[in-house]
Amino acid sequence: MEQEATFNASKPRVVVKHPALAMASMLIGAFVGMFSETSLNIALPKLMVSLGVTTATVQWLVTGYMLIIGVILPLNSLITKWFTTRQVVIFGLLDFLVGAIIAALAPSFPILLVGRMIQGIATGLILPLMFAVAMQVFAPAKLGTAMGVCALVIMFAPAIGPTLTGLILAKLSWHWIFWAFVPFLVIALFFALTSLENVGELTRPKVDVLSILSSVIGFASVVTAVSFASSRGWGSPLVLGLLVFGIVVLVFYAYRQLHIAEPILNLKIFAKPAFRAGALMVMLDFGIILSAMYILPMYMQKGLLLPVAMTGIIMLPGGIVNALVSAVSGRLFDNFGAKWLTRIGFIIAVIGGVMLLTTGTHTAVAFVIAAHIILMIGCPLAMSPAQTHALSALTGPTSGDGSTIMNTLQQIIGAIATALATSLLSMGQAASHLNAKRFHGRRSRCRLPALSWQ
Repeated sequence: MEQEATFNASKPRVVVKHPALAMASMLIGAFVGMFSETSLNIALPKLMVSLGVTTATVQWLVTGYMLIIGVILPLNSLITKWFTTRQVVIFGLLDFLVGAIIAALAPSFPILLVGRMIQGIATGLILPLMFAVAMQVFAPAKLGTAMGVCALVIMFAPAIGPTLTGLILAKLSWHWIFWAFVPFLVIALFFALTSLENVGELTRPKVDVLSILSSVIGFASVVTAVSFASSRGWGSPLVLGLLVFGIVVLVFYAYRQLHIAEPILNLKIFAKPAFRAGALMVMLDFGIILSAMYILPMYMQKGLLLPVAMTGIIMLPGGIVNALVSAVSGRLFDNFGAKWLTRIGFIIAVIGGVMLLTTGTHTAVAFVIAAHIILMIGCPLAMSPAQTHALSALTGPTSGDGSTIMNTLQQIIGAIATALATSLLSMGQAASHLNAKRFHGRRSRCRLPALSWQ
């Protein structure tokens, strides 16, 4: 039995000629998707001035992008049962190319937002497929390393995104951020056309329209409600109404998935404790990472009054550490498992978060960099092992469902976390302006009458 287990652990579930080349197009596509998700964070203050929009409006370039990803992701499992791996990936890459060109040529905010949302469709298709295919084409004994490489690619984009964006904005207009995506997407298309093999079986199940509608409406309502809270406040009837409505629709959606014969998302896998615990940790971790990536550039440019190029350089060390730890944590999982890695990772992340809580308008840049690095050591150290641990608990077709659910929740939590960060940022700015107005009001009342020399 022992020899059989070793033998099985050394063989992948699906044999392909060149697993690395088969993964190349999806790895590049996921890299561009995450680059697109995080690269604009550093450009938001400049876009607000260039396009004449407010903080609450401009954050839709981030939230709207993740909202579309969150809407598409739950449908991924159904899509991959109707269309081949090659069809989905090639369509996704072409879709991203079109969205990038629209955004690059956008003369106004609405058209830019449309381009961003078109890109979100592609990321929603490719991101979960990358993890699902990796689970199939790599042997279980190498799965931790393979998932670590996937995490490295995803985290490398946020590592270099702010720096590249800062350098682009220092010399060129924001349009060139989107032109930068084009060569990567062309290379990904080349690999998809030449090396990608079909993985998985086409079963073409019945399409439950009611599940699709409730998924789209429910997720969109919750994210929209949290996004509106940044400008209208949490007590707004619109915010509360959308939030309650979205939650009710999602409860109906979950109930339906658990009781129909062919669900779009197999929520029954949450009955597995390993998957449930791993998914929860990944959600928390991803929310922390995206919130930090959104708030820190804003803080550096508006709080510390640093130029955009300098902001990108300051974000680079933490981003590089994030990418490196993501890769190393996968290999560590193969040797030590997930239990202690996730515990140590979250403890380190808490230390970095507390350090950032103590920052102000006069905080030394070195302290901010150190806090960011510590946060970016802890988060990926916990995230990759937690994700691999969760997905390893699933077998057969459920592994694809697990990947879809994991990525869906990541993007939904990411959208909500970013919207919450925007809301808290707006509340802080409003309180700061109010205090400044009160301070100047007290000074004007206490000012002595001017003496006349005439």
